[in-house]
Formats: sequence, structure tokens, C-alpha cells
Amino acid sequence: MHDLETDYLVIGAGIVGLTLARELNARHPEAKITVVEKEPDVAYHSSGRNSGVLHAGFYYTADSLKAKFTREGNALMQQYCYDNRLRINKCQKVVVAQNEEELPSLCELERRGKANGVDVKLITEEELAKIEPNAVTCKHALWSPATATVDPVEINRCIKNELIRKGVAVLFNEPYQKRIGGNTVKTAHHIFRAKKIINAAGLYADKIARDFGYSKHYTIIPFKGIYLKYKGHDQPVGVNIYPVPNLKNPFLGVHYTVTVDNVVKIGPTSIPAFWRENYKGWSRFKLNELCRILCWEARLFLCNSFGFRNLAFQEIRKYSRRHFVGLAAKMVKSIPAKYFSEWSKPGIRAQLLDVRTKELVMDFVVEGDKDSVHVLNAVSPAFTGSMPFAKWVADNYIDPPQQV
Repeated sequence: MHDLETDYLVIGAGIVGLTLARELNARHPEAKITVVEKEPDVAYHSSGRNSGVLHAGFYYTADSLKAKFTREGNALMQQYCYDNRLRINKCQKVVVAQNEEELPSLCELERRGKANGVDVKLITEEELAKIEPNAVTCKHALWSPATATVDPVEINRCIKNELIRKGVAVLFNEPYQKRIGGNTVKTAHHIFRAKKIINAAGLYADKIARDFGYSKHYTIIPFKGIYLKYKGHDQPVGVNIYPVPNLKNPFLGVHYTVTVDNVVKIGPTSIPAFWRENYKGWSRFKLNELCRILCWEARLFLCNSFGFRNLAFQEIRKYSRRHFVGLAAKMVKSIPAKYFSEWSKPGIRAQLLDVRTKELVMDFVVEGDKDSVHVLNAVSPAFTGSMPFAKWVADNYIDPPQQV
């Protein structure tokens, strides 16, 4: 066990931890920055298991952090891909309505987008047919030309390599174990003494934050997301096609995603998981997590908080491939369902729950002081918004303005 000193210790090498380290390095190039990660490489969890969509920012109210970070992050991430010769698919997005009852929500999305300064446009069925001939809508659709897809793992690895070139220490197989006292923490192989600790541990951010006296009113409730890949030889759609979402919850519904290499997939599910890394079978099973999460899910189910009971029933049905494909089929003129035949690698959404209100937290949540900062809620579209989010965290929690 070796003792190491560092100016900044970042816990977690997902997209949030990496962009925070990148922001710190840009501001303080002479500072010693260390990133610790429990996995063998970057992006083992949600940062590498997401859809790869760079969202435009029209889903969110203009006063939300999500709106600001998504709009700015889309442009920054696309530029980062161009600057570093990373793959990007400018495939765009359309949001389609299934019936007239959904049209007011569609108009609300356009209103939010324009209020956020996002390039969105309400289009007719005829205009939709020119953008995506296979898509179906009722009277109108919403078009987002700025939406694109990337390879999230490729971007995470590029940022990692950039950090290493600039002298940032990135240590793998180095899980956080406990806080010893003050700003001294123990990992698998080291004891770190840091001037500032930044907790970007994703699925375990709330647990680590409690060691520092934070996350008193929050807990992570994990949701599992899986996509179905299209394995036919043709390409049934060339544009991302989304349904009109329920604006009261953070899930966008089953949709078509065109990946950076033009693979079409439908999804994701939003199935309540039973432990934090409940990806497949009994892998990474932890009894204490099962007990705590099941307890919370049972309470949410019984009182049907934020419609959790209905959500659970709806999501469980998606394990039926026929039902799953059927949901996506409503948005297109034709689709050969038999070619949706391969499930993608599952991802887990680290969704924060406010234990006081029993409601899902819809926006970014950060807590901290002069010694430590804890990113408790960095839900979708955190990947898109990670760069401006890192700047905001640095401005407000790491290098806050001095009080006069």
C-alpha cells in the first residue's frame, strides 16, 4: 500500500470524470491531477453503453441545466470529433406523433427547443417523407437537424489518451474503498491525500458521497436499458426516429437509432434493475444492494410514485421481442420484424431518487464544499452535455468566485 499526494483526485473514468479532469488540466496545467477507475479501462459502464446519440436539447425546459448543457455540448462534442478525426454520423432526428392527442406535446417540444436556442422545426407529413421516407406521423413531426451519433467508447478513449499525454495520471483497477479521514481516501492499492476530491463514480456516486456527509436525501435506483439490432442486409431507416415522450418522466420511449456505422437498432428498455451492475444473470451480484434497491422499488411500486407501477409492467413486457418490435413498428410504414434479432450489450442508467418526495430527479445534481465535490445525478443526456457540464462544475464548485 503506497501513499500518494495529488492536487485533484477524480474518482471515476467515465465521460464525466474524464471531462472534469480535462477541464481541470486546462485551467491548472501545473497541478497534479489523478483519475482512479475500478475497471481495466474507461467507459465500462453507462459512458460506453449508451446509444451514442448527441442530442440537440429540445426536450428540456429552458431553465434547466440539461437544456444549457445539451445545446452547448452537442456543438462541442461534434467539434471534438472533427478535431480528433473521430467518427460521426450526421443522421438527424425526427419526433413523430401517433395521434392528434400527441400534437400539443409535439408543439411543446418545438417551443422548448426554440426557447433553448436549438435548431428545431415543426414539419408536415410531406416534408417528413423527404427527410425519412419510411417514417409515419399524424399531421406533423418535429425535425432536429443537429442530432448526430458517435462511438462513445472511441470518444472516451481519445480523451483518456489526451489526458495521459498532458501528464494526468489515469490509474485503472483502482476502486475507491473508503474515506480514511479529511481528504485522505483508500483505494485498492494506494492511500491518496488530495487537496480536492471530485466524485464522478456514476452508479456509486451517492454511496461515496455519504462517506463525505453528502447525498443525505438521495439514492440511486438503477434502470436497465437494452437495444435490439437490425441484422438485415438493407437499412430500413436512415434517420433517428423517436416517439413523442411523456414529458413527466426522463425516459424517451422506444425509438430507432442509426449508429455511427449505420447499424439500425430499436430501444431502449427502462427496466428496473435489482442491483447496481445487474447487467446479465448473477454477474456482479451484491446482496446488500439487492436488499436496499428491492426495498425502495417495493415502496415505489406500492404507492405508484411517478407511475412506477405502470412503468414496471410496461417495461417487463418489452422482454417479449414481438411486443418490443411492435412498439417501434408504429412509427414506420414497414419494417421486417424478423431481422431485429440481436440484443445489444445492456446498459444501466444511474437514476437518482429523492427519498423525501419519492420522485425521480430530472436534472443534474451536484453537492460539495471546498474539499470535495460529488456529481450525484448525471443522467441522459450527460454524455452529450459532459464538456459544458465539466466547465459549470469547475466554475461553481472547484474554482468558485472568491467572496469579497
